[in-house]
Order: sequence, then structure tokens, then C-alpha cells
Amino acid sequence: MASKEPEHEQREDEEAPAAEDEDTGAQVAPIVKLEEIAVSTGEENEDPILDLKSKLYRFDKEGNQWKERGAGTVKLLKHKDTGKVRLVMRQSKTLKICANHLVLPTMTVQEHAGNDKSCLWHARDFADGELKDELFCIRFASVENCKTFMEVFQEVAESQNSKEENKDASAAAESLEKLSVEEKKAEVKSGEEKAVATEEKKETEKADAEKKEGEAASST
Repeated sequence: MASKEPEHEQREDEEAPAAEDEDTGAQVAPIVKLEEIAVSTGEENEDPILDLKSKLYRFDKEGNQWKERGAGTVKLLKHKDTGKVRLVMRQSKTLKICANHLVLPTMTVQEHAGNDKSCLWHARDFADGELKDELFCIRFASVENCKTFMEVFQEVAESQNSKEENKDASAAAESLEKLSVEEKKAEVKSGEEKAVATEEKKETEKADAEKKEGEAASST
């Protein structure tokens, strides 16, 4: 009688699972090489003075109501060269600019009536690519953050006023200095002209005297 064991062994070999692929350690180079692109935020030449999470609103004059501009981070940035400070706020998810304007010495920030976590201020804003007169309202998560924002904002505005005054004083000093230099030049020039006139007068008087002496000698 023929044995069935080989057939059984053959069936087991067929049913045996295939061995897993071995890791050869080979590295496949990517087909397309992506270069790193430097993204500019426009804030590279500025130092942050303030950085707080908040929600911003603008007053819609036509609808006579407040409209949300977005939630994100409000920053006060000081330019390294000019010393000017601007307020910038971007939406947290899209990074779209909600507010973008200089902090000027004429600006004042006020607490929102009935809400000690919010405050208001007017500005000539450039967030939409053109200057617009806006009334902003910003709300923070805590009273402390709101007070910090108001204090720093007001300090910056006053410091900008001092810089403008110093600038005007420097300009006035330069004008006075130029004026004094011009006056000195005018005095020197006047003195030189007087000296020349005196010398010419002496020469004329000497020539007249010599002429008179010549005439007297010839008459004798």
C-alpha cells in the first residue's frame, strides 16, 4: 500500500506562509528634491515689546455694530533702526493680519465700559492694504493681561511723543547752529570788506597827497 505521507508533507509546504521580506538596509533617494524656502514675516527687523493672546473687534459704522476681526496674538513691535513701534495682530489659524498700524503719540487707549477685560482705541489701520480710520476693541482672557496691554500701549505712545520732541529739538538746534555759523561768516565777510575799504581809502588819500605835493613843487 502506497504511503500518503509525502502528499501530506507537500500540502503542508504549499500551505506554509511565505517568509517576511528581509530589511536589507537599502535607502531609496526621493525622486523630487524639495528645497527649503525661507518665509518672511516682515518682522525680522523688529523686536517684540508685547505678545498676548486676545480677540479683536472693529466697529462697523454702517451697521452700527461691533464685528469680530479674529482671535490670535497681538504684538507691539519696535523697529531696530527707526525706533518706531507698530501694533500687529494675526489670526491664530490662518495668520491673516487683523490689525497693522503705528503707535503714535496722539493715540490713547481706554477701558471698555462694563468690561474690565476689554479696551478701546482709534487708529489709522493698514490691515486691508489701505489706510482706514478704525475703532478697535480688544478682549483678553484676564483683567491682568488687559491692564498690561493698556499700560505698555500708553507708555509706547508717550515715548514716541518724546522722540518727536527730541527730534524737533535736534532740528531746532541744528537750525540755530547753521544760523550762528552763517552770522559768523557774515561778520567775517563784513570785517574783511571794511578792512579793504579802509585800505582803499588810505591809498586814495596818499595818492591825493602825493598829487598835491607834485603840483606845489611844479608851481614853485
